[in-house]
Amino acid sequence: MGWFERNIMEPGKLPLLLALVSFVLTFLITRGITRLIRAGKGPFRNISGSGGVHVHHVVPGVILTIIGGFGAVAGGQYGFGSALAAVLFGIGAGLVLDEFALVLHLADVYWTPNGRKSVEMVVLTASLVGLLLIGFSPLGVNDLNEDQQQNRAVVLVNVLVNFAFALISLFKGKVRLAVVGVIIPFVALVGAVRLARPTSPWAKRFYRNRPRARAKSALRSYHHDRRWATPMRAVQDWIGGAPDPEPARSLERR
Repeated sequence: MGWFERNIMEPGKLPLLLALVSFVLTFLITRGITRLIRAGKGPFRNISGSGGVHVHHVVPGVILTIIGGFGAVAGGQYGFGSALAAVLFGIGAGLVLDEFALVLHLADVYWTPNGRKSVEMVVLTASLVGLLLIGFSPLGVNDLNEDQQQNRAVVLVNVLVNFAFALISLFKGKVRLAVVGVIIPFVALVGAVRLARPTSPWAKRFYRNRPRARAKSALRSYHHDRRWATPMRAVQDWIGGAPDPEPARSLERR
């Protein structure tokens, strides 16, 4: 209880904790329900509006996110209103990001391989919020001592350097490292110093006249994807459910 009081209650992080818990539980419950609907089990069914239009749960998710977001802005960090707004925001965000792939592709790709992007986005968001909750601050500001905090120039340089690492990592096609690196600067530094992915803007700009760099980048990217793609997909399928098998293509007659 001492840790909870010191690290959650006193800094005013209870709404953040409630939002995170609501977000994760909403995603898990939603995935459980959609998997039951997919299997034809249980009392749950898809919701259809007027004219038989399927109402995706991203719709109530957007509404709850708006209500919770504005409520959190108006409610401050303390009180029942702030806690309620945080819960509503977490529920809404969970519903929205569960269909992130649908919003991204503007198509119902929920049970397709592209639908794995929703699971990846939820895991990434929950991880980042968890890091903020336990004390990390964006761009390494939390690593400054009292003397450095009083020196605005040091703070500004620290923020700019860490932001530059994250930006370089992003342009090198290392999106996950860039996003996590905003919270943990060392992660962005790793992405910034390593070779860019062959399809990234960095590679297209700086490896254009460097065939050895292009070849090395392609080879390293191939080995990385071959090593990690299958385990990552297995974890995503375990969390969110495996995609529907793609229909076999009929052979064309000559």
